[in-house]
Amino acid sequence: MTIEDPFIHTQQGIYNFFKPTKIRRGRVKKQPNQSRKMKHGLVFLALIFLVTACTSFQSKKEIGANAHLTKKEKVVALLTSIETGDPTPIGYINPDKYIQHNLKVADGLEGFGAVMKQLPEGSAKATVVRAFQDGDYVVSHTEYNFFGPKIGFDVFRFENGKIVEHWDNLQEIVLETASGRSQIDGPTEVIHLDKANDNKVLVKGFVEDVLKGKNPGKITEYVSTEDFRQHNPAVGDGLGALGNALKEMADAGMPMTYTENHMILGEGNFVLSVSEGQFLGNHVAFYDLFRIEGGRIVEHWDTIEAIPPRAEWKNDNGKF
Repeated sequence: MTIEDPFIHTQQGIYNFFKPTKIRRGRVKKQPNQSRKMKHGLVFLALIFLVTACTSFQSKKEIGANAHLTKKEKVVALLTSIETGDPTPIGYINPDKYIQHNLKVADGLEGFGAVMKQLPEGSAKATVVRAFQDGDYVVSHTEYNFFGPKIGFDVFRFENGKIVEHWDNLQEIVLETASGRSQIDGPTEVIHLDKANDNKVLVKGFVEDVLKGKNPGKITEYVSTEDFRQHNPAVGDGLGALGNALKEMADAGMPMTYTENHMILGEGNFVLSVSEGQFLGNHVAFYDLFRIEGGRIVEHWDTIEAIPPRAEWKNDNGKF
């Protein structure tokens, strides 16, 4: 069964109303002037109604085409379009307000477009592996080929259904890792939606007590001692491997220091922490993604990216 577009029928109706008709020869009775004016007035009103109805239908159809998409789906479509070249998802970005926190990219759609033009044709790849939503924020975890192979976290903020702000953190892909896991494999399904707030509180406590060093002895209250899977390429699985890695860096005079936490976002069993600090002597952004099971952190992914000097920024919004 074919569903026909009423806009097409309305257009056809307007055409039929005004198309030329054959006139029979003979005497034609003239209508009174008042009657002719009334008929012309009715035709004009009918035409206005038809055109208005067509325009309204088209507008509703365009809105309806995107109304069913969730914020998460819009983000996945936008990132995928980097590879496919589909221009439609660009419409999910507010053209009048797009605040950019990638310091290598200028503000607005113009800045985004300028970066895309710099890419060698056909080189861009984007595979979204995870995505979750926290209110007006959507977090994605993506494998990129964007000026080289990278793993990236992106955070998008929405207002009135449009993307108005963007943060990200990228790190080059490492093929050989301490745990044997890749930087992005592992579970992807968002479950236990009712535990989102509890899990965010857990991660906030872990960041403050352990990563920021306020009470590191409480680590077993946050991280599973039985099953802790690690995707940081330099650290092995298990709580012991994490402790050894942190100790080795501190002994070498290059401690990994978290100085401030800027965001905690989560949905169900996944929680992202966005922080800044020092790593190997550099001012960096830490994006840490945790999977929580049974009230403990059981899996960790991350990216660490150096923050460029202020003189090299392409926008004034800051990394965070």
